[in-house]
Amino acid sequence: MSDQINRKRLFVGSVISLVATAFGFAVRAAIINDWRVEFNLSQEQIGYLLGAGLFPFAISIVLFSLVIDRIGNRVSMAIAFGLHVISALITIAAGFVVATAGTDPQAIASAQQTGFALLYLGTFLFALGNGTVEAVTNPVVATLYPTDKTRALNILHAGWAGGLTLGGLLAIVVSNINPDSLPGSLWQWQMALVLLPTAVYGVMLLNQKFPVLERVAANVSYMDMLREFGAASCFIVSFFLFAGISQILVILGVPPFSMGLQALLALIPTAIFGFYVKTFGRPMFVLLLLVMVLLATTELGTDSWIADIMRTVLESPTLGIMFLVWTSFIMFVLRMVSGPIVHRLSPIGVLAASALVGAIGLLWLSKAGTAAGMLFAAATFYGFGKAFFWPTTLGVVAEQYPKGGALMLNAIAGVGMISVGTLGNPAIGAVLDRDFSAEVRAADPALADQILAHKPGIFGESEALDPARRAEFEAAAASDPSLAPKVATITEIEHRTKQGTLGKIAILPTIMLAVYLALMAYFKSKGGYKVQTLVTEPAAGRRPEREPVRT
Repeated sequence: MSDQINRKRLFVGSVISLVATAFGFAVRAAIINDWRVEFNLSQEQIGYLLGAGLFPFAISIVLFSLVIDRIGNRVSMAIAFGLHVISALITIAAGFVVATAGTDPQAIASAQQTGFALLYLGTFLFALGNGTVEAVTNPVVATLYPTDKTRALNILHAGWAGGLTLGGLLAIVVSNINPDSLPGSLWQWQMALVLLPTAVYGVMLLNQKFPVLERVAANVSYMDMLREFGAASCFIVSFFLFAGISQILVILGVPPFSMGLQALLALIPTAIFGFYVKTFGRPMFVLLLLVMVLLATTELGTDSWIADIMRTVLESPTLGIMFLVWTSFIMFVLRMVSGPIVHRLSPIGVLAASALVGAIGLLWLSKAGTAAGMLFAAATFYGFGKAFFWPTTLGVVAEQYPKGGALMLNAIAGVGMISVGTLGNPAIGAVLDRDFSAEVRAADPALADQILAHKPGIFGESEALDPARRAEFEAAAASDPSLAPKVATITEIEHRTKQGTLGKIAILPTIMLAVYLALMAYFKSKGGYKVQTLVTEPAAGRRPEREPVRT
């Protein structure tokens, strides 16, 4: 097999591996309301599950970035494949726990709690697999196309957008099947769809040779890579890793870390790492890490909730998931044709334009009312805005800090995932709970006492809609017409507060826009944006994926 054919297969297989990671994301977005009902979950608990689908990504992507040159990309991809398969099976098993609980209320409640734990574990393992996939594919693609990294990374991450599109469409198709004709719950069959692209990328990549990564091929030492990363970057990554541990404590019923304690704990590995490398790290990279927190919540946080929000606003589960499908399709097309756009505007210019369009799109969505046509028009605008955020940021890091190797390229993706998983998604869920509860209590305190409950969370205990209480109230309203106005009040407040949350998210890309404009001025003062390269062609060999031992 020639090097050119091998490069093409590696690239296509890498794209499909991201299709698989997005499949799980899209399917979970499609079935999240089924989980809410079957496992009696609050909005914040839903936020935990959405977060668990994201923040463990950082654990595996950072860990494998540190050792991938030693253990090899092929072994790493095999681990990702195994994690994806096991996670799907565990998630499917959660439904059988509840189905076999019987009719005793205590047994049902216990089964729901156990099922929630299994959902969390399955989602957690899937995210670990996703991080491992990107720990391999991001630096491999940057190495395969060293002089055109931003365009290549945009096409690679078109696989994520394509996976969201295909996964959402297939989930809709399966949702229209008569559930009585299938064993188990319909959502379990939707989850099984994740195994399809997983099998494809396994066949394409697990028997392939991988190139020597750019940093290794250029003889940049492991220590030089760590020095590029620096102590400040270590602190940010460590802070969010402890945030992930804190969220796990909440799930286990243990009081979580405060943000102050997370910062103190993060100082420990930072002090050790800083003493070892004796560098602060690249200041612009540190800034990009912080901006990535806002970027990830703007893109992935909104994507996590958009199907549920629009399902409520339009009172249609199918139309709800179609918003994710539509914006993902836009993202897929734009990433595939990103080359001329990036070359004309420069990567930082693309990010600035995206932040402006994304902020306008989110504000429009929050004010567009309930007409499906107007909502889809606003979603189209938002889709244009979010399309280039993630891969273009990776491209900037790859092009400006090639000596940082897999560590810097994957650390910024890891911070994005873990921040939205531990902070962004739960925060959106908490805002949804807080706004809804406050408006219901202000409008009808007696109604609030009937449908709200106090539930713990990482932002403290707060009132939230209790799905079981709401179901009981609506069942009572079905036989008592006098309660109908109260049901209408619940629906109207839920519609308004959920849609209004999108406008609050728009604050994040507005801040990003200011940062990107400052970076554009910085690069202009330096003579313009210039790509830094170490090698011009990928290196191959007998054991190409391993870093040679140096003394």
